[in-house]
Amino acid sequence: MEIFSSHSFSRQLAAGALILTLFAPVPSFGWGNEGHRMVNRLAASALPADVPAFLKSQSAINEIEYLGPEPDRWRSHAEPELSAAQAPEHFLDLEPADALGPLPHKRLDFESAVFAHGQRPEKVGLQPWETDEVWQRLKAAMREYRRQLAAKEDTHPVEQAILFYSGWLGHYVGDGSQPLHTTINYDGWVLKENPNGFTTEHGIHWRFEGPFVGASIKSEDVAKKMTDPKVISGDIFDSYVAYLRHTATFVDQVYAFDKAGAFVNGGTPESRAFTEERLAAGASELRDLIYTAWIDSAQPVQDRY
Repeated sequence: MEIFSSHSFSRQLAAGALILTLFAPVPSFGWGNEGHRMVNRLAASALPADVPAFLKSQSAINEIEYLGPEPDRWRSHAEPELSAAQAPEHFLDLEPADALGPLPHKRLDFESAVFAHGQRPEKVGLQPWETDEVWQRLKAAMREYRRQLAAKEDTHPVEQAILFYSGWLGHYVGDGSQPLHTTINYDGWVLKENPNGFTTEHGIHWRFEGPFVGASIKSEDVAKKMTDPKVISGDIFDSYVAYLRHTATFVDQVYAFDKAGAFVNGGTPESRAFTEERLAAGASELRDLIYTAWIDSAQPVQDRY
């Protein structure tokens, strides 16, 4: 069951005298169990033929699928320190984040900027940094797999690491395709300006990503909307932030569907197609990130030690 809490913070921007009262979430469970498993399974099943054979096996696909909801399993009151530390890694509220200036590539640089403006990182979110860091773990493991394979060593242990990193990565990429993980309006409209009369009450987040997805969205329909596989060019962090910004363009659409009652009783053809496209975007992005990690792992690196 979803548990939401809200809190407010305000900040002033000198130069623009822009004052916003923002409500930053304890982030919700993006896509629920069904959606996260679907994103991971579709991504793993669609990897190009030139990835290692073990990644294409049925057991690998099953493992990556199982790991889709894994970070949400770390959000229990039984592990309070773990839950608190990793909760902000599921979202990024772009409104307050962008008010700080361009997003730096390094997590600590961003956290420093947040603290310097009297805020706390867990109130703004750390999604793209966690995603990029897990992706780099995956790439490093794939590089070690290549080394061990060339040395004719036992690659089974590093294969297990690759599967874990792939599945773990999938959770955040899936979260990144859910528009309400990119905004302060994560579970009810909190901005003073609300010209469309969108709901200000809690509940929209889970109505969209939880029961509606579980009851109305089929994996085969999502698969049809996936893009063709590709290697991601350029900087991975910048590319992923662009992916989040594209996701954020659909926030108003989610609220409009909710206002029309399109996330209850099976929804409408339009709301189902929209949700399929969002899940397909997550699955396509995850597939391409895994594939790019494999391709980039072939590049030689100079050992610092």
